[in-house]
Amino acid sequence: MTLPESAPSAQPPTPSHGAGGGSPAPVPFRARSWTEYGYLWLLLLLAPFGLAYAVLAVALTAGLAVTVAGLWAGGGLIAGARGWGALHRGLLRQTLHAEIAEPPPFHLRSGFWRGMGSLLGDPTGWRALLFLLASFPVALAGFVVSTVFVSTALAAVTYPAWYRWLPAQQAADGSWHRGAMFGDWFVDTPPRIAGAVAAGVVLLFVWPLLTRLFTTLMHLLAQALLGPTRASLRVAELRASRAGAVEDADARLRRIERDLHDGTQARLVAVAMQVDEAREHLADGETAAASGLLDTAHASALETLAELREIARGIHPAALDSGLEVALRTLAARAPLPVVVEIGPGVEQPRLAPAVESIAYYTVAELVTNAAKYAAADGVAVRVEREDGVLRLQVRDDGRGGARVVTDGAGQRTGLAGLTERVRAVDGTFELASPVGGPTVVTVTLPTSTRP
Repeated sequence: MTLPESAPSAQPPTPSHGAGGGSPAPVPFRARSWTEYGYLWLLLLLAPFGLAYAVLAVALTAGLAVTVAGLWAGGGLIAGARGWGALHRGLLRQTLHAEIAEPPPFHLRSGFWRGMGSLLGDPTGWRALLFLLASFPVALAGFVVSTVFVSTALAAVTYPAWYRWLPAQQAADGSWHRGAMFGDWFVDTPPRIAGAVAAGVVLLFVWPLLTRLFTTLMHLLAQALLGPTRASLRVAELRASRAGAVEDADARLRRIERDLHDGTQARLVAVAMQVDEAREHLADGETAAASGLLDTAHASALETLAELREIARGIHPAALDSGLEVALRTLAARAPLPVVVEIGPGVEQPRLAPAVESIAYYTVAELVTNAAKYAAADGVAVRVEREDGVLRLQVRDDGRGGARVVTDGAGQRTGLAGLTERVRAVDGTFELASPVGGPTVVTVTLPTSTRP
């Protein structure tokens, strides 16, 4: 089902967690490892101030609760925590190349009480405060553990170069030694020095893994508390779907208006003029000319009636009055290529909501049209099932495939993109599988909201 908008869309590259990840050098010498360590340094500098801000916001809000008006200050601090969230998201993006989506923007409601409530009840602000509280121990532990490991590793690796300058120490047996001491055990013999270097190399390779552990933990913490919630993402998706449905409905109304103005209206004007001219011929006794004009007007009126029926069918197919099954079988009978329709048991028991029936019908009609017009298919198979409150449509054609859902830069929704928006507007799903060479399989699920 190859559509005009089926050209592959350019997808932005998925950012990797860290810089220089493709370097063939050992892990401790990658730029990514030191970038992550630098991130822990920056995080340690910010974490105490963030903790102080979070404690101040909570304490001030609780302390000023008795003054009511003072809650505006506490609410301002809660909403202001969004700035800390933006700072940490930017820090993750600039240092670790970890993208975290922006939460929904803050909207201050009008009115004293409503405005105060929007500040105090800002979920994004509270989640940012929780991040500031939770990130402090993680930042502190990450910095301390990472610094201890890298310092110890570098000291052990370079131990042969500097241990001679350590002060001499006397062992329990009276002998003197220069070197690191562990109890009564000194690292000053070649085997022990080699062991220290080997231990340093091991620690040096373990250090990036520990650093990655803490930076990944911070990333997950930020993603959970500083990004949008599933509910807000769903709301944004529904808003976008609703906007697409509104645009689709507006485009359809404009198309109907254009068809009526340019087609039907022009034909009716022509009929009226032909009738007037025939009347003049009758007044002059020219019955033959009048009869010819009336025949032409009659033919034009029939054509206009056929156009009106087509326009009415585009608004609401008459076959849908008898249910979705009858409408789909009627559609299959009129299709320009063989269409096999398989309806599962109980699809219309109870009757589907009119909006669901209309979306299901137009989805199948659009896909059948695309299969015939663009995919050079020899046949289409349509299967409709209903189970657990979901209507499932599967449309399969044997065409050349390669279909893609693409919205152009101007935001215009046509073809498969328009179908996707229409399905999502009622909280449905649209899945497309169309490898080059075919077959193309489209699976649509719609909620089976029934009439009250």
